Amino acid sequence: MEHITLLLAIVIATALVFDFTNGFHDTANAMATTISTGALKPKIAVAMSAVLNLVGAFLSVEVAKTISGGIIDEKGIRTEVIFAALVGAILWNLLTWLLGLPSSSSHALFGGLIGAAVMSAGWSSVHGSTVVTKVLLPAAAAPIVAGIAALLATKLTYRFNRNTSEKATAKGYRAGQIASAGLVSLAHGTNDAQKTMGIITLALVTSGVLHPGSNPPLWVIVSAGMAIAMGTYIGGWRIIRTMGKGLTELRPPQGFAAQTGAATVILASSHIGFSLSTTQVCSGSVMGAGLGRKGGVVRWSTATRMVVAWCLTLPAAGLVGAGAEFLTKQGSWGIAAVGVLLIAGSGVIWSLSRRQPVDHTHVTNDEAEPAGVITTAIAAVSPPPTGVAVAATDLKATIQAPAPVAPADPPTPATV
Repeated sequence: MEHITLLLAIVIATALVFDFTNGFHDTANAMATTISTGALKPKIAVAMSAVLNLVGAFLSVEVAKTISGGIIDEKGIRTEVIFAALVGAILWNLLTWLLGLPSSSSHALFGGLIGAAVMSAGWSSVHGSTVVTKVLLPAAAAPIVAGIAALLATKLTYRFNRNTSEKATAKGYRAGQIASAGLVSLAHGTNDAQKTMGIITLALVTSGVLHPGSNPPLWVIVSAGMAIAMGTYIGGWRIIRTMGKGLTELRPPQGFAAQTGAATVILASSHIGFSLSTTQVCSGSVMGAGLGRKGGVVRWSTATRMVVAWCLTLPAAGLVGAGAEFLTKQGSWGIAAVGVLLIAGSGVIWSLSRRQPVDHTHVTNDEAEPAGVITTAIAAVSPPPTGVAVAATDLKATIQAPAPVAPADPPTPATV
């Protein structure tokens, strides 16, 4: 600790700010479906998720080692590069939070790190094979795998309970949702909290405080776990609304299937050391669960915006990171300018968010978002519930039946 300079302290503090934004940006991953189905009240849900995120941060360091020594070559990388990378990741996180889009905090960090490293030392500073095998391939495969798993689990769940009313099983599935949501939160801590541990460890290595290949010190693990837990408790209500209500309508059996599938994929990847996006995994699970129920539909307009944000995350954060690194290379005034731009940009985004605030009191309110063409077509061919069909038949009969004709008044006798 005695070797930590002012610049290194600023980088560590900025990394913890990113960890905080990661927490409230990704709260929806674990708790959006639990909140939307009514299994837990919003504030209780985020409090439980925060505690389990903190616990998960202590369970593994495999992902942290991938970040600190796998993606870029730490030799020749200055501490300023990490600062620039964090600036790109934070600003992208805040922008997508403002728009209510569940984009990947992980890919924002990777993009900022790659862009800043390339600007500083060229393409040779990036380990391309590691980026492909442990970042890009998991990013493409994980949401698909999680979506298929959730779809099959949902179909299986409804098949097992086809002779039982959904109302009778709802209580049990809500309890299962709470347990699976806790598992997702725990898995999130084992994956995302470690990314900040890895970035702080990388900063310590580039500054000569730690030897290359070192594991994160205990104080790094504790501080990263606390930062992501506090961010989780704040609750990213805009993204929770999108994941819970804006993407599809989920019932308790679907919520249970989606969260169980997502937790399994995240925990498996954390064990292997794959630094995947928990946001993409959980979004894929929610869409799969939405399609797994007969008559269920996905709002593809919302899903399309999410996918576009996923595709833009790496290059957009990389460009911001590269631009920030260009400024830091100019000397002390450049580093100060980057810090000012970060604070100013964050302030502008926060002020814009206050125009239409979203909090726990109305996060589950339905929004009148028009259904897309695909959603409308699927709904048109899906059989409506029995009660609706009967009502529609009665209405049709009423419309087609001739209106009753009042009997004519008897003729008035003529007056002579």
